[in-house]
Amino acid sequence: MAIATRTETIQMPGEGAMDAYVAIPASGGGPGVLVLMEIFGVGTYIRGATDRLAEHGYVALAPDLYRRTRPGVQFGRGPEGLREAGAAVAELDMPGAIDDAIVALGSLRALPEVTGGAGVLGFCLGGTLAFGVAIAADPDALVAYYGSGIPEMIGDADAVSCSALFHFGAVDQYIPLDQSQRVAEAAAPRPDWRVEIQPNGGHAFDNWDNPMFHQPEPAARAWALTRDFLARALPAG
Repeated sequence: MAIATRTETIQMPGEGAMDAYVAIPASGGGPGVLVLMEIFGVGTYIRGATDRLAEHGYVALAPDLYRRTRPGVQFGRGPEGLREAGAAVAELDMPGAIDDAIVALGSLRALPEVTGGAGVLGFCLGGTLAFGVAIAADPDALVAYYGSGIPEMIGDADAVSCSALFHFGAVDQYIPLDQSQRVAEAAAPRPDWRVEIQPNGGHAFDNWDNPMFHQPEPAARAWALTRDFLARALPAG
């Protein structure tokens, strides 16, 4: 049996609706993972990341966090796509996007296929937003890939009650190494937090859909760590 996918429309509190891509494992159910998009929107890569989680037994949901400004937008590869995505994220209401993600987390938990807990996993922009969700809400696990805003938010770490895994690249052109190390220092006293800095990793190294950024080796190492972490913090199957 293959995974199943669909679009869910989430009714927002007094502010219209938000679409979300959902992937269901072949087993028909499992723990939930909220997948928060990078700056390119819920496109081929984020849908693929959502599917990948479903292949490992998770009910995964990726909300359209551009819904307030550019609903449904997806940006392409290369410098032009990066420029367009950068302009879109500059318009994004970050606190509003965190609020929307928290509503999506509640909707994920309410799906009939979700059994057990529900975590949050984000890439790039979504990594920062995932940390914001963990500060303001109660996910059962947190995975954040190269969230550039996390070092500035790390002072609120005590508000996060769940296990956490943070991925960074040592040669990230957007996140200086000393900032990643700042997160590692904050995580050190917490036995259920890990910070993994890929020695040769640049920014967005997991994005297999964008040749500007993708680095297969650090991506594979980080994904293996993510799978192991989720298997402990949010076991499926």
